[in-house]
Amino acid sequence: MKFDAAASVLLLIDIQQGFCGTERASGIKINREPLLPAVEGAAKLLAVARETKIPVIYTSMAFSPDYKDGGVLTSDLRPNLKARGELRRDTKDAEIMPEIAPLPGEKIIYKQRYSAAINTDLVFWLRSRGRYCVIVGGVTTGMCVESTVRDLAQMDFHMFVVPEACGDLNPDTHKRAMEVFAFAFGRVVPLEKMIATMRAGSADIPMEPRHT
Repeated sequence: MKFDAAASVLLLIDIQQGFCGTERASGIKINREPLLPAVEGAAKLLAVARETKIPVIYTSMAFSPDYKDGGVLTSDLRPNLKARGELRRDTKDAEIMPEIAPLPGEKIIYKQRYSAAINTDLVFWLRSRGRYCVIVGGVTTGMCVESTVRDLAQMDFHMFVVPEACGDLNPDTHKRAMEVFAFAFGRVVPLEKMIATMRAGSADIPMEPRHT
């Protein structure tokens, strides 16, 4: 799979206070420890993306105050989000973590579905700018990261997922998702190799032998 920095974007998925902070707007404490390495890994990718002039897009899972944009997700699948007033766009839950705070001009997408490709302008933004290589970090690996990677891969984007920049509360879920990504949806690229590739500008990244 061809990586081309001139056609790339760094996509950081839901690394926000509502998942990686100390507590949600409801006051409920967050078990954030398993996700903190992903924040650190994403910060390293972010620094290199800015250094190499690769655009950055952040997503935040954030609903309107009345949750009317939540659909079945907030009415039936995750009704406690609405009941507790969590992940609302007008609360701290929606804020990107300070370790990767967006700079002026860096794009933030507020999404209301697990996949960042659903009901957002992400796909249009990428295609209109010729950005078909997507470097991915984010949380959680088995939900919003996986949903986004699957959707974009099936729209023919080249997906490069960095495991050290992703995190899940369940390490087995993280591992399984990476295996699925490598088998069917893109390339799983270790952090240091991804950084070197971004700086090099281009590379052909082969499928891992065990998945051929």
